Amino acid sequence: QVQLVQSGGGLVQAGGSLRLSCAASGRSFGSYAMGWFRQATGQERDFVAAITSSGGNTNYADSVQGRFTISRDNAKNTIYLQMNSLKPEDSAVYYCVWGWDYRTTIATRYDYWGQGTQVTVSS
Repeated sequence: QVQLVQSGGGLVQAGGSLRLSCAASGRSFGSYAMGWFRQATGQERDFVAAITSSGGNTNYADSVQGRFTISRDNAKNTIYLQMNSLKPEDSAVYYCVWGWDYRTTIATRYDYWGQGTQVTVSS
């Protein structure tokens, strides 16, 4: 089993920044890909970003490319999502995910999910 515990999020004005964190436990953290999805009210869960086990490669949704940065600290078993230049359309519940392949953007391909954290961007 893998446990993912998220922190961060909250309310910010458009153009502002937030950072999400996700601490993992239960398996060898440095051996698996990690990522983030988000789900706006009434919408499906959408891929946001993912990172390889080593942190050497990343994958971003077009909608966040250049504004969001995913990173990981394997010594702390934690990944991060730095979100800059936030827009109202970024408002959603954000989920940390654990999986095998950072290239996949399909939600069902990720085996474990965090509890979710709300991000609200006001205009």
